[in-house]
Amino acid sequence: MALLGAQLVITLIMVSTIQKLSPHFSFARWILCSTGLTRYLYPTDQHLRALAGVPKEKPKKGKHSENGKVGDVFHVPRNLDIKLESAKVTKYDIVHLKYYTEYQWLLDFSIYATIVYVLTEVYNYFYPIKDEINLSVLWCSLVLGFAFKVLLSLWVQYFKGEESVGERSTCIVTGFAYLLIAMMVLIVDEDKLEIGLEKAYTSFNHSASLFLDNQGLSSTGPASKIVVKFFLAIWCGLLGSLFTFPGLRVSKMHWDTLKYHKDSKLLLLVANISYASPFLLVSLWITPISRDYLTVRIFSGMTAPLMTAATFESMRLVAVVVTVLLKIVLMPIYLQSHLNLAIQRLEIQKKEAGRITNVDLQKKIAAVYYYLCVVALQFVVPIIICLFFTFLYKTLGGFTWEGILKGTLEEECPADELPKSVSSIINNDNTDKTVVQTAEELQLALSSLKQIFTTDVYRGVLGLATWWSCFALFATTAMGMFYQSYFSNV
Repeated sequence: MALLGAQLVITLIMVSTIQKLSPHFSFARWILCSTGLTRYLYPTDQHLRALAGVPKEKPKKGKHSENGKVGDVFHVPRNLDIKLESAKVTKYDIVHLKYYTEYQWLLDFSIYATIVYVLTEVYNYFYPIKDEINLSVLWCSLVLGFAFKVLLSLWVQYFKGEESVGERSTCIVTGFAYLLIAMMVLIVDEDKLEIGLEKAYTSFNHSASLFLDNQGLSSTGPASKIVVKFFLAIWCGLLGSLFTFPGLRVSKMHWDTLKYHKDSKLLLLVANISYASPFLLVSLWITPISRDYLTVRIFSGMTAPLMTAATFESMRLVAVVVTVLLKIVLMPIYLQSHLNLAIQRLEIQKKEAGRITNVDLQKKIAAVYYYLCVVALQFVVPIIICLFFTFLYKTLGGFTWEGILKGTLEEECPADELPKSVSSIINNDNTDKTVVQTAEELQLALSSLKQIFTTDVYRGVLGLATWWSCFALFATTAMGMFYQSYFSNV
């Protein structure tokens, strides 16, 4: 109970900090306003008229523009030589951007949840948790819930309106493609891809059957393995579809970053390492090219493998965290590459023939900055999902950061028998219960659930979630890079 009390103190302090600090400091706002981002202003009507030599029309008598209608519309040549003015992004400009509230809330809450998780891990290192609830798991679950909600709201936008037919078809096709890939992944032998689902299913099926038997219900198992894997494959397909356009967007920004900073060799190296890091993370779960080389094979001149099994598990967790931190550091550079898209659009337009209205030209330039927070969400949400799945994988899977593998819950309490206190409560038919007895029964019910959702179950489910998140991020960005390289050469 002492650890739970300490966790409550940490949570209360963090909630109070959020309330007092949020109006004055926001990490999400700092990234947009204090990292030197420069936006480009669309040309005014007067500037366009002066460049194109279009005289200003005199208003006709007795005619007024309707409410909501643009009254001053004229055409200018597409190849007009326009120089865009630039301005620093300020906190007064971003409040009106699309999805700014969602972006600020999600990123700031993720930072606070990470702080709570780190403090809990530090405290847990000195005073190990035993039977208490780890409240950092709740914080991580909330972040994942908010992240999926935001990503789903962006995904739904492609299914609205008649102008998003191509985007809608892309989401559907990629969703089924990832569903097919997930089905193939789930039938791969565990000796080749060590996700741990087979062991998780065996543990869950055995402990759940035992729990039902103690309740007086005969059962051979709660669910078929094929059914479980089918629903997991559906979730994987949905996640891959949600990651599709964020991956394409990140690839576009990475491609532009390489072009704008081609003289900075160090930045190019770091950006390419960051871009390829999801592939490296995916390979860490492939046994023949990762675990066998690092924990089994003994190289010449050595008497033992490079790593122990526990050190290898911890290394995978640390690798995900380092990858996320590296991407966050590069985030302002990628966002500036997106803002430079205004100049790209103007340069492409200069090569076209014909004329364009002033309104369409201004919208083309203004839309780049208007969707800055949408682009920021597409960049940051997938890596937030990868990070907090890793946190849950570490905590609920019984791993450590220092390379010491904890025992499973089955070792602490074998699945062949439930705790005596739980069995006594299950068999107790007394209907006259006090409040204290009810609280004790609730705690014992949670204890019985712990015997069902064992460490092996968490390792299998969250191992799949962590690996598939990294794989979806890698696959979508790779697809985007192929897209960019093909159309840049056309």
